[in-house]
Amino acid sequence: MHKLLWSVPFLAYALTAPLSANDANDEKTALSKSPRHHEWVEVKSGARSVRAFVVYPESKQKATSVVVIHENKGLTDWVRSVADQLAAAGYLAIAPDLLSGKGPGGGNTDAFATVDDATKAIGQLAPEQVTADLHAVADYVSKLPAANGKLAVSGFCWGGAQTFRFATDRKDLKAAFVFYGSAPESKEALARIQAPVYGFYGGDDARITAAVPQVAAAMKELGKVFEPVTYEGASHGFLRKPEEPGASEADKKAAAQAWERWKTLLAAL
Repeated sequence: MHKLLWSVPFLAYALTAPLSANDANDEKTALSKSPRHHEWVEVKSGARSVRAFVVYPESKQKATSVVVIHENKGLTDWVRSVADQLAAAGYLAIAPDLLSGKGPGGGNTDAFATVDDATKAIGQLAPEQVTADLHAVADYVSKLPAANGKLAVSGFCWGGAQTFRFATDRKDLKAAFVFYGSAPESKEALARIQAPVYGFYGGDDARITAAVPQVAAAMKELGKVFEPVTYEGASHGFLRKPEEPGASEADKKAAAQAWERWKTLLAAL
């Protein structure tokens, strides 16, 4: 098991046009209004079955696949709305529920009574199981007829840490997008990374961002591509902040810039 240097959350700020104020406060409404095709699938991962949310872009062309790894809250409507926004930008998105079968009565994220309960369950997941589930989901989405063979991974908070760790295991990734995620502490693990890793951090979040130079130095020494961007004045969780009352201008600006950067990087794959 790899130790982690730091960890973290994310937001559903639109990749194209921002959601309306009402939709931003109600992801279910936003999802119900989406013109894109949504479906739930069951993906086999060894003896387990992982429930995953898939969103297809409206396109004549085959699309790059993006695995979306949720926060430590589990697979929420907000994370599903992020997958929908990726599809709006032309990508085939899949968001697995890594709490599949771990909820009360063998349920999933939506079976937990509270977010805190889901977070506690996330903390009890075996890293090896998470990695196996991610491989299974990545294999599934890569083989869909609508997929063009290119695969990227992205994650937020806890999911950002899993994104960085998955990059040490998955050789065919085209890119890893780490939003507030932790890096493996072991240089041996970092040395296995083959894809470029792009980081997104808040300037007023020293608990997380202070470790970035250390990670950058280790990646540079190993000859790996790690391109972190720190958004000045942005707080912890800035990507989600535009949805909340009283969001600061720095957080709003950082969120918009982060989404534009993400779009640009994805388009270049």
